[in-house]
Amino acid sequence: MDFIKNPRAIEDKSMDIIDELLGPVDFTTEELAIIKRIVHTTGDPNYASLVKIHPEAIERGIEALKGGASIFTDVKMIQAGINSRVLGEFGGEVYCDISSPAISEEAKRTGLTRALTAFRSWGKKIDGSIVAIGNAPTALFEVLRLAEEENIRPALVVGIPVGFVGAAESKEALVNSDLPYITIPGTKGGSTITVATLNALLYLARGARWD
Repeated sequence: MDFIKNPRAIEDKSMDIIDELLGPVDFTTEELAIIKRIVHTTGDPNYASLVKIHPEAIERGIEALKGGASIFTDVKMIQAGINSRVLGEFGGEVYCDISSPAISEEAKRTGLTRALTAFRSWGKKIDGSIVAIGNAPTALFEVLRLAEEENIRPALVVGIPVGFVGAAESKEALVNSDLPYITIPGTKGGSTITVATLNALLYLARGARWD
């Protein structure tokens, strides 16, 4: 059976196919880089019309990453999927405390989700950072509360939680906030899309592809 075996060739061929599927588009080069990564991850070119990117999001995100900003996330899947080697070249790290015994205990005590509790515990640590949420709307609502009530402001919020309870509402609140964001309105989203977005930003910040 004849098929492409080289990983670089597979990716290059995939991106060529995506270009053909998308056709003429009205995106900046940077926006297109992110959107193509999302389409590549989902296998669905329809996502190109769903992604919403704040006008300052990419610039703020790249600036933060180059400055050594860390990424704070709601789930281990995102932590595992981010290219930590490239992030480390800039001096950043990925943090996820959802499995922390202290967070679990506090969440049990308060009756709040572990994701929300983790972001509440980080507090000022997320100021100027990158926030990445792919699963828990409660975490995104907490980030918005921290920004509004405590003036704790991430440089960028990649808020793409998935689901039928609170996901659409939390993303609508994000779009209506004054924080730079990348999101997908409605119930669609998830960790893989969030990872694709972050890795695209790292690619843009580095100015070259990674292996």
